[in-house]
Amino acid sequence: MNGNWNWDTFFDALPMVLEGIGITIGLTFACYLFALIFGFLWIFLRRIPVKSLNWIITWIMEFIRSTPPLVQLFFIFYAWPMVPVIGMALDPFTSAVLGLGIHFSTYIGEVYRSGIEGVDKGQWEASTALNFSIRQKWTKIILPQAIPPAIPMLGNYLIIMFKEVPLASTIGVVGILHMANSYGAQHWAYLEPLTIVAILFLILSYPSAILINKLEKKMNRRFDKKAIVKNSKGAVM
Repeated sequence: MNGNWNWDTFFDALPMVLEGIGITIGLTFACYLFALIFGFLWIFLRRIPVKSLNWIITWIMEFIRSTPPLVQLFFIFYAWPMVPVIGMALDPFTSAVLGLGIHFSTYIGEVYRSGIEGVDKGQWEASTALNFSIRQKWTKIILPQAIPPAIPMLGNYLIIMFKEVPLASTIGVVGILHMANSYGAQHWAYLEPLTIVAILFLILSYPSAILINKLEKKMNRRFDKKAIVKNSKGAVM
């Protein structure tokens, strides 16, 4: 294995590594969409007024957050098919969506929770006074106010998930890291293909991080102005 940099190897590996970029990006958005939806499930389960159930859900979430996502991927892909009766074999892509999606849904659920708890108590009382159904209360009153402040944090988790997606190569998902390792194994040259992977992640994630940062500042200014207007009205009254 040659440890010296070789530009010919770099350009030879580039097309092969780029073949996996579609899978990497697609897997990122699939996992993220799953996490966004499953995050709501955690929130609604935790709001069920049964203390024992609430304790169980909280413990499950903490267990998922405390366990490395790589271990969870291995369990879903390798161990889950061996579970009696309910176990079933899953393809690598589906296993990755479930593993990473469920893992990040616990964090996104906490983002949702902070946004929901930030909704003024009077809004909850107003929806009850207007005799809104549960669906109307959440879709017309609570969520439209809870989600916008959480958008920057949700964007940050999308970037974090993009960086964690290469873990799926360990169970056979053919993303850019898998393609880089394949090239390295075929040509005994890992430096150049892995450098390509690093460059691709930088190119894709850095502009996204800048965009999220600007969005966060914009949202902060927006809600700061709302707070100032609200306080000024209260002072006049």
